[in-house]
Amino acid sequence: MQVFQEAIAARHDTGLQHPERASRLDAVARTMIELELTPHTLAGTAWAEPGDIIAFAQHLHERRYIERFRQACASGRSYIDVVDCAICRDSFAAAAVSAGCALAAADAVVRGPDGTAFSAMRPPGHHAEADRAMGFCFFNNIALAAERLIREHGLSRVAIVDFDVHHGNGTQHLFESRADVLYVSTHQHPATLYPGTGYEWERGRRGTPGEGFTINIPLRPGSGHGEAIQTYERDVIPALDQYRPEVLLISAGFDADERDPLASLRWRPETYEIITRRLVEIANIHCEGKIVTVLEGGYDTGALSEGLDRHLSAIMSRTNG
Repeated sequence: MQVFQEAIAARHDTGLQHPERASRLDAVARTMIELELTPHTLAGTAWAEPGDIIAFAQHLHERRYIERFRQACASGRSYIDVVDCAICRDSFAAAAVSAGCALAAADAVVRGPDGTAFSAMRPPGHHAEADRAMGFCFFNNIALAAERLIREHGLSRVAIVDFDVHHGNGTQHLFESRADVLYVSTHQHPATLYPGTGYEWERGRRGTPGEGFTINIPLRPGSGHGEAIQTYERDVIPALDQYRPEVLLISAGFDADERDPLASLRWRPETYEIITRRLVEIANIHCEGKIVTVLEGGYDTGALSEGLDRHLSAIMSRTNG
C-alpha cells in the first residue's frame, strides 16, 4: 500500500477545543508505525506544485469559492462560511495539499505496483460543496480523486463508499447528476445528526443520468456492530456488485465508533475490519483490487487509531496474504 502524507497537515490550526485538530495525526502515526507503513510526500508526483492541485480542484469547486477561501486564510480570519470551519493562515495550503494527497493516491492505484493507496491527511473533505466549506471540510478530497480517475485515467465507473458517521453531502451533490460515480453512504440518520442530508429517498437528481446512482442508508442512533454488518451484506455489497466499479474509493471516517463524542452509533474496531474485508472482496472481483481510501472523520483518538488499523490491515491483506 502506498500512503501519502505531508507535514503541513499539522499546521492547519483549528484550536485546542476543536474536534478536528492536529492531534488526530498522532493517532494516524501510531497506526502507521504498527503497520510498518512509511508515508510518501507529493515530491515526484503530478501534485508537487500546489498550483496544479488548485487548477484541478476547479473541475469541481467554483473558482470564486477557492479564491474566497485563499483570501480568508491570508487575511487571518478565524473561520470561513460557518464557525465550525475554523482556519488559520496555513489552512488554505494544508487543504490544498490534503486534496493533492488524495489525487496522488488515485494516480497510484492506476500506476502503482499493488493497486492500493491511502491518503492520511487532514482536513477531511466529504462535506465540502462546490461553492462553500462545511463540516470541517474545504476541498472535497475523495470527489477530486474520483474526478481524476475519470478525467485523466479514462475510467467510466468509479464507486465511492462512505462509512463516516456523517453523511457526505458534498460528495453526493457533486456527482448526483452523473452515472460515472456511484455514491453509497451509510451514516447516522439525518434527522438526528449533522448535516441533515442523506435520506433514503435521495437517490440522485431526477431526470439526469445520475438518478439511481446515489444510495443512502441511514442508521438509527444506537445501531451497533450487527446492524452495520447486516446493512453492508444486504444493501452495500449487492449495489457494488451490480455496478462493477473499475476502482473503489472509500471515505474512511471512524466516528461511527461507540467512543466518538460527536455521534451515537455503536460500531467497534472489528466492524471496520469486517466491512473492509467485504469491500476488498468486491474490489478483487471487479477492479483487480484497486482501492483508494481517504481519511475523513474520527474524533476519539483511540477509536481512530484502532479502527484505522483494522481498516488498513484488511486492505493490505489483499496483497500480503
